[in-house]
Amino acid sequence: MPEAESLGHVPVALSPRERFVEFLQSRGMRVTQQRLALVDHVFSRHEHFDADQLMEQLPLSGQPGHVSRPTVYRTLGEFVDAGLLRKFVLNGRSVYEHDYGYPQHDHFHCTECNKLFEFENEKLQQLRDELGREHHFRVSGHRLIITGVCEECSRAKRRARHKMNMI
Repeated sequence: MPEAESLGHVPVALSPRERFVEFLQSRGMRVTQQRLALVDHVFSRHEHFDADQLMEQLPLSGQPGHVSRPTVYRTLGEFVDAGLLRKFVLNGRSVYEHDYGYPQHDHFHCTECNKLFEFENEKLQQLRDELGREHHFRVSGHRLIITGVCEECSRAKRRARHKMNMI
């Protein structure tokens, strides 16, 4: 997935690394160099990614800083459990994004190029809260992914159709 435009940050007391260490220690899990390297790498940039894309960015086997595939998958699950990442499924793939220190937001997903576009909408959040009250439901969050075709892909399709009319 391409890099997403940042929506800003929500103030947090701990860095992602500190929060993860606290999570591991609270569960009696070991704080390893591989886990720390992964949390540092994932939070050094803001982008949507899957496990394969993350593996491509990491050092290869035999190089310093290498992290095995099973460790990557296991640690991504730990990041989700720790509240650092959100996981959602797009076209059968698990995709991850920052959750800790990042504002509530939603996505447009282009079904042509597979890009995700983030957006915030106060009216949508107000509607969500209003619906919760109406149905006596305490809302703690939501996730909305609107699928369709982005402007760039729409233009490319129009250009392709236009060329076909010239034949």
